[in-house]
Amino acid sequence: MNWTRPTRQLLIISGLCLAALSGTWAQAQSMVSVKGSTLNMRDGPGTNSAVLWELRRGYPLQITQRKGSWLQVRDFEGDTGWVARSLTGNTPHHVVKSKLANVRSGPGTQHRVVGRLAYGDLLRTREKRADWVRVEPETGVGGWVSKNLLWGF
Repeated sequence: MNWTRPTRQLLIISGLCLAALSGTWAQAQSMVSVKGSTLNMRDGPGTNSAVLWELRRGYPLQITQRKGSWLQVRDFEGDTGWVARSLTGNTPHHVVKSKLANVRSGPGTQHRVVGRLAYGDLLRTREKRADWVRVEPETGVGGWVSKNLLWGF
């Protein structure tokens, strides 16, 4: 085909946009959370494998591999293991990955601090805006936290 330069440029730009969007979508699709009250993370894909950790409801995990009805996953600290796919869901959660995190009344540093969170705190994701996430902890005050201080979806 003999396309004009503007047409080629449009096709290239469209392709790059689609690639960027599919990468974001793929990452979102590669995250799961614990669906039940607890879930065992194991060292292999099967109930005969040793239990490494017990994770509680909502804990977010990144899928790194699939094998039958099992998912190999990574947590916010980079630890890996296997979980039963049937015990995971897609309810978005985050974990605090910084030593401390301010909870603010709105999405920005100009908003007042209404609470504080600590490393490892588990949060239900309620809304996302640019570089901010509105979260709800199990106990304490909910609000907005900088996305850079969190891990999850």
